[in-house]
Amino acid sequence: METIKELRNKEEWLSAYPVMHQLRVRLDETAYLEFVAEASRTEEYHLFALVANGRIVSVTGFMPMTTLYYGKFVWVCDLVTDEAERSKGYGRKLLEFVQNWAADHHLETVALSSGLQRKEAHRFYQEKMDFDKVSYVFKKIL
Repeated sequence: METIKELRNKEEWLSAYPVMHQLRVRLDETAYLEFVAEASRTEEYHLFALVANGRIVSVTGFMPMTTLYYGKFVWVCDLVTDEAERSKGYGRKLLEFVQNWAADHHLETVALSSGLQRKEAHRFYQEKMDFDKVSYVFKKIL
């Protein structure tokens, strides 16, 4: 049995940490909880988990946004499936959930960024999820 549920408090956020940490390895539990709490409070960040057989196997964090470039859209900040559970369709189900959430909230687009080294993720987004590669993301650490 699989379910997708929103994680809404510190205890629930912490339950997703072992999976999220596989993507966000630089964050210890304390920093992770602080970022999720702040983003939830100030940026409408939503954290959802796909639960299979009683355990979290995939996690996504996203937020609705409005920009001149995309209009009204959902920005997927995080999407990760437990390494031991990959290629079972969990990532697809969770990303389809995000797309449906966006449509239900009258948002026009779902967008995300993926690290250059994540070749398997790129193949997933383009070949399995029909996403288009439309830009590069640049950053400068200050």
